[in-house]
Amino acid sequence: MPSATTDRTPDDRRPMRADARRNHDRLLGEARELFAEQGTDASLEDLARRAGVGIGTLYRHFPNRHALMNAVFQDALCDLLARSHALEAADRPCRALVEWLGAIVAGAGAYRGLAQALMSASRDETSALAQCHGPLREAGARLLERAQRSGDIRPDVSVGDLLQLTHAIALAAEQAPDDPGLADRLLLLTLQGLRGPGHG
Repeated sequence: MPSATTDRTPDDRRPMRADARRNHDRLLGEARELFAEQGTDASLEDLARRAGVGIGTLYRHFPNRHALMNAVFQDALCDLLARSHALEAADRPCRALVEWLGAIVAGAGAYRGLAQALMSASRDETSALAQCHGPLREAGARLLERAQRSGDIRPDVSVGDLLQLTHAIALAAEQAPDDPGLADRLLLLTLQGLRGPGHG
C-alpha cells in the first residue's frame, strides 16, 4: 500500500537524516491536531509555525496539501483496510458492506474537509489522495462483490458510485454536526436503494 509516511524524502528517495525525520514526524503530529481542530483547509503557515519549522521545510516533506492529507489519513486507511479484510468472512455480506461504509464515514468525519477531498481525488489520479482512494476502492469492490453474489445488492451497482455516495454522506454529516444520527439514516436510505430483487 502506498504511503506518504516513508522514511525517504519525496524528491530524492534517499533515507532521511535524523533531523529531517524529526521535522517530518513533528509536522505530521501537528497536522493531525490542527486538521482535527480547524479542518483540512487550515493554514499551512500556521502548521509550520506550530511545528517550529519554516514553510519551505514543510513543502520539502509534503509538496502540497493533498500529500499532507494523505500522510495524515494513513493510520485510518490502514484500519479501514484491516476491517475490510475481517468483514470479508462475515456471514451477512450486505451488513458487512454497510458496516464498512459507516466506518469510512466515521473516518472522514475526523477531519473536516476530508470527505470533499476524497470525492475530488476519485476523479484525479494525479492527486496524492488517490493513494488513499485506490486501496479503498479495491477493498470496497471485494465487499460489494460478495453482497452482489448473495443477491442482497443489485448487480448494476458499481464500487465507484458507492464510494461517491459514501463520501457525500460523510460531507452531509460534516455540515450537520447538530444531527449525529444523519449519517446512519442516509446509509440506511442508500442501502434500501441498492437492494437486490426480492429484498424490498
